Parts: sequence; C-alpha cells; structure tokens
Amino acid sequence: MNSAPDFRYARREDTPLILQFIKELADYEKMLDEVVADEATLEEWLFDKQKAEVIFVMADGTEAGFALFFHNFSTFLGRAGLYLEDLYVKPEYRGQGYGKAILKKLAQIAVERGCGRLEWWCLDWNRPSIDFYLSLGAEPMSDWTVYRIAGDTLAALAEN
Repeated sequence: MNSAPDFRYARREDTPLILQFIKELADYEKMLDEVVADEATLEEWLFDKQKAEVIFVMADGTEAGFALFFHNFSTFLGRAGLYLEDLYVKPEYRGQGYGKAILKKLAQIAVERGCGRLEWWCLDWNRPSIDFYLSLGAEPMSDWTVYRIAGDTLAALAEN
C-alpha cells in the first residue's frame, strides 16, 4: 500500500461478500463450524434493521479487508461508542498497513460521530493481533470477563 487506501460502506448487494469475509475470519479463528449466519439473515440485520455497518478497505478496486461494527453505549461516559465486531484483512494484503488503516478509519468515524471510545475483543491466543493492537496504544481490559447467554439458554431465560 503506497498511499492512504480508499474505503467504502457495504451495500445490500455486498451481502455475499460480507458472508465470505465472515467465513474467512472464522476459519482463521478456528471457529468456522460456529458460523450459522446466512445471506438472508445478514441482509435483514445489516440493511433492513440497520443494526450494524460494514466498511471495506480497497486495494486497486478490490476489497482487501472489512470491518463490521455497531454502536454501543457507555453510561459512565454518557455517550455512544463504536464496537468493532470483526476486522479481517485477506492474507495476501497483510503486513501492508490495511489493518491499521481500518482501525484509523474506525477511529475517525467514532470521532466524527462524537463517540467516547472504540473497543473490541481479541482471542487470547491471537498474539500477532494482540501485539498489533498494543502497538497502536490499545489497552487490554484485564479486569473484565465477557459473559454470554445464547441459544437454548437464552430462550430458557427469556421464558422464566
């Protein structure tokens, strides 16, 4: 990457490409068997319900990577933040600054929208990504543990 890359927001017709990126990321994270998302579901939640956004980083007119993000809210800050759900750069584009460019773009979006922070999770074993995030000044939130209720457990809790 010789100059600042171009970005574009995903459009409805990009839904198959978004799913492809999600599956490539899941494969990298050794979690491909957990992907149950399909094009119809993504299209509904991304474009009809507008619950998340996707940007692509472009390399010579080709989508080199993507980020899927949405707003969360900090009661302590009293304002929204951006939560980065997925960031993925295709292997052939890694090491060229595209990942950093995506995070910079997300930081710009957060600042433009008046958000108080940008945050994400990272798998504990993913040392290359952890080192990359630390190099940008990101701080690990070591005092916090993520909890999750999903699937049958979520349905059972909702009933009781």
